[in-house]
Amino acid sequence: MKDLESWLKERHITEVECLVSDITGIARGKITPVSKFVAEKGMRLPESVLLQSVTGDYVEDDIYYSLLDPADIDMICKPDSGAAYPVPWALEPTAQVIHDCYDKMGNPIELSARNQLKKVLALYAEQGWKPVVAPEMEFYLTKRCEDPDLPLQPPIGRSGRQETGRQSFSIDAANEFDPLFEDMYDWCEAQGLDIDTLIHEEGTAQMEINFRHGDPLSLADQVFLFKRTMREAALKHDVAATFMAKPVTNEPGSAMHIHQSVLDAESGRSVFSNDDGTMSELFLQHIGGLQKYIPEALPLMAPNVNSFRRFLPDTSAPVNVEWGEENRTCGLRVPDSSAQNRRVENRLPGADANAYLAIAASLLCGYMGMMRKINPSAPVQGRAFERRNLRLPFTLEMALERMEHCEELATYLGSKFVTGYVAVKRVENENFKRVISSWEREFLLLSV
Repeated sequence: MKDLESWLKERHITEVECLVSDITGIARGKITPVSKFVAEKGMRLPESVLLQSVTGDYVEDDIYYSLLDPADIDMICKPDSGAAYPVPWALEPTAQVIHDCYDKMGNPIELSARNQLKKVLALYAEQGWKPVVAPEMEFYLTKRCEDPDLPLQPPIGRSGRQETGRQSFSIDAANEFDPLFEDMYDWCEAQGLDIDTLIHEEGTAQMEINFRHGDPLSLADQVFLFKRTMREAALKHDVAATFMAKPVTNEPGSAMHIHQSVLDAESGRSVFSNDDGTMSELFLQHIGGLQKYIPEALPLMAPNVNSFRRFLPDTSAPVNVEWGEENRTCGLRVPDSSAQNRRVENRLPGADANAYLAIAASLLCGYMGMMRKINPSAPVQGRAFERRNLRLPFTLEMALERMEHCEELATYLGSKFVTGYVAVKRVENENFKRVISSWEREFLLLSV
């Protein structure tokens, strides 16, 4: 805490945004004067915020009271001194500090997304392994729209025109929003977010930001903060940035591709490569674990009804857990690299996923493969869309059913977390089913 106090004083911080990520990935917490933050050394929040849905609703009472104290007691949120960042868009000198959640006995709260990632990283540490990840975040820029019933429209760029057609990797199309991205880069630099490449993706006004590889917990924190940063930069320029998995009809979805590798913690050498540079058994088993368990853990990577709109045949999103070298039709792509940098790219998570949980789930699936010596299927040559033996659940309801009955996930993540997560997502799904879509009105209203 002393280091954190010094950090706040050096920057003349007057306010602190105390943050935790809920299950959905929404930043919950309190904004407090710096003097109170220093005096209290953290904050208290009702544990129930971790069972709140994206609509603000809570899970059913029988589940709510089976997972939480009936008195709705507070959890103790302690600041992580390594997760303090300035808020460069704030009018006053403000910091945002990510907190970890504990009960009053000092035990980590199982429903906390960040605690789940820390739990998975501890599993690797016990084996003398150090995982490394590099997320890639896709998102759309759109016109601001006050009416959720109206389709989203591309924003107007510097030229005064809307983008039309597919502009994959177009420099000029990305430059249409230079003032916005200049602010985004400046704000990310001020926060120490380790972003790398900006790419115009396939969709109309769809962009991608790549993060440099590094520690999974730090990168999950950075993705959590990057979403806030990108939305704020967009709003400053009177447009919107959305990380919905499939925000625009007939346009590609937005993913959070996760590149992951594993090093020996002592030597720093990749455990994914043999001495002669070939693929190691651990690497193949890591892929085998991803293949076996991603279909069970899919709601952690595709958490919303909208997430499953990405998974359509013959689109940019894979509909399988096949693997192949330099093959983007596979859910699990092995990029061409040196032996030390050998990795697998998990292309299944959506941009709408909670980064803590998506990274935790992806690493856990690989870990279980390594520990249980699960061999992968043969790598795919050509189009993986033609393979049918490793299909994923097609709907959120199907995926939640599989997750709920996966004993391995309950063993590692805890039955309390699995029960709570599934319950939150079912509440959201029930809310969705109450809404009548424009498709239903257009095609059923006068026809059936």
